Amino acid sequence: GLLGIPFTKEYGGQALDGVSLCLILEELGRVDPAIALTVESHNGLCSNHIFVAGNEEQKKKYLPRLTSGEALGAWALTEPSAGSDANSLKTTAVRQNGGWVINGTKTFTTQGSVAGLYLIFAQTGKGRSAFVVEKGTPGLSVGKIEHKMGLRHSDTAQLDFHDMKVGEDQLVGRQDKAFYDAMKVLDAGRVAISGVSVGIARGAVEHGTAWVKARLSEFGVGEGPGLTGAQKMLADLATEVDAARLMTWRAAVFMDQGKPYSREASMAKLFSGDLAMKAPTMILDLMGPAGALLDNPVQRLFRDAKLYQIGEGSSQIQELIISRQMLELGKK
Repeated sequence: GLLGIPFTKEYGGQALDGVSLCLILEELGRVDPAIALTVESHNGLCSNHIFVAGNEEQKKKYLPRLTSGEALGAWALTEPSAGSDANSLKTTAVRQNGGWVINGTKTFTTQGSVAGLYLIFAQTGKGRSAFVVEKGTPGLSVGKIEHKMGLRHSDTAQLDFHDMKVGEDQLVGRQDKAFYDAMKVLDAGRVAISGVSVGIARGAVEHGTAWVKARLSEFGVGEGPGLTGAQKMLADLATEVDAARLMTWRAAVFMDQGKPYSREASMAKLFSGDLAMKAPTMILDLMGPAGALLDNPVQRLFRDAKLYQIGEGSSQIQELIISRQMLELGKK
């Protein structure tokens, strides 16, 4: 049931709340951030976009396939020249013969080569629109599959669209208004991905704690400067993990209660994403040469963690969102 965590029973989901989603993703993230990313992106992006913006016919047609795991979902927004700036899309959808013709390229698409359903964003004249597209649609091809530093078994690929024809019934939400739906989806996604980041940091701290305990047992080290330094590091990191977890849960509760939570989501994403990178780094420093070995699980957490500072809005974008709300910039 992990591919339908937050969705209602009528669409085959588990009907769990946002806090439960974050708890599940934390547990996955502490062991395998790549599997956690597959579960998070499938639930939080493609599936959730259809759930949030799709009509009833689309929900009944597509969500049961996604929630059952019959098909993985991919959310294709990022382009080679449009990463953090979703307003600069070059992919276009043009009306033709009662439907649409899509041309363009997407990059860094999670589940890009393995998805059964794609949610694709394109320029449609006065704004951005979103379309749900089946795997195997003529004109849809998978380009380069990325070989990454971390998250090696989370699929990331380029997508190319050449005169890809889709029907009017594949338009998800209102024409030219998909940007606003995407912002809602990203807010929810930032809460979910924060759960994974908490898990990464927690996993690193758990490995570090076990390593220090083993050294104490093996060498009988008494209280001294080295141990004191390790104790302080572990205590500080454990405190930050709890702080990140509580920030994530706060955003999740606000989301569940229907309250505004954009700033809380960005704060959780910023703090937990940076901690996901910080904790493995410090634990590897603590371990010394043992931290450089490829059979050390912390080095994989370290390599996997970088994406969690970048995906679904980088740390810098989260700082921009938070400061804009604090300063009420753009408020009418």
